[in-house]
Amino acid sequence: MDRIDLFRIFSRVVECSSFTRAANTLGIPRSSVSAAVLELEGRVGARLLHRTTRKVSPTQDGTVFYDRCQQLISDFEDAESLFKQTAAQPSGKLRVDVPGRIGRLVIAPALPDFLERYPQIHIDLGVTDRAVNLVEDNIDCVLRVGPLSDSSLIGRTIGALPLINVATPDYLKRFGVPYSPADLNSHYAVNYASPSSGRSMEWEWTENGEEFTLHVPSRVTVNSAEAYIACCLAGLGLIQIPAYDVQAHIDTGELVEVLPGYRAVPMPMTLLYPHRQHLSRRLQVFADWLETLLKQKLLAAAA
Repeated sequence: MDRIDLFRIFSRVVECSSFTRAANTLGIPRSSVSAAVLELEGRVGARLLHRTTRKVSPTQDGTVFYDRCQQLISDFEDAESLFKQTAAQPSGKLRVDVPGRIGRLVIAPALPDFLERYPQIHIDLGVTDRAVNLVEDNIDCVLRVGPLSDSSLIGRTIGALPLINVATPDYLKRFGVPYSPADLNSHYAVNYASPSSGRSMEWEWTENGEEFTLHVPSRVTVNSAEAYIACCLAGLGLIQIPAYDVQAHIDTGELVEVLPGYRAVPMPMTLLYPHRQHLSRRLQVFADWLETLLKQKLLAAAA
């Protein structure tokens, strides 16, 4: 086995923390993965991995070597594709994962334009609100909305998604229109619980450059954007939501913005790639197209 393949296999084991998961994502036998790591350790003359029955983790030498591997793999792939990228139309499959409503309302309707431009690219589009593991699930890129927790990934910042506060006219008729956060004590909010952590979000706003939070009484908690909006439309309380998500309901009068001077901090949008991965030409053109699309469709809303 040549050295670059050994580097790739070792890197995948580190990223998956498992010989078995690494073998599954690479499509090779587990025995081949184990043999490759042993061969690599023999070549470099150092133990690169701690092995236990539950988890595999890099040693101190392995951590240093992993970082070097990423650079070497990237340099090799850059050199290998130096002349191919300009000579041929981008081609191949891209596995992409995006949040549910952005995928359904924004990306899917625009995909015909992208596929017409790049007919040799095939998109495997995952649409979910749960946090996927890019390495273990073999995803090429993922769109994340909100603060990032995984520092091992490469990120491209798209922008900040504006948030607004909304309710139905019927709800406001029953409970009154809030004019300041102090009025929220006599209101209800629809609680949103993170699908990954299960933690319910507090009501947030900024005032004079400072950020504040408040617990607003609630009678229902949901864990998806679809249910969040549906409960608001049913008159169950106020919600804080990306502006694009409810623009159609505002246009029809089903929802009304409240507390426009007390919005939450906009949510960052980031396109993430696995640290190990060299950006292929097909991924580069898709990322550029997606960034332009999101800025046009999402970031202009409620500006």
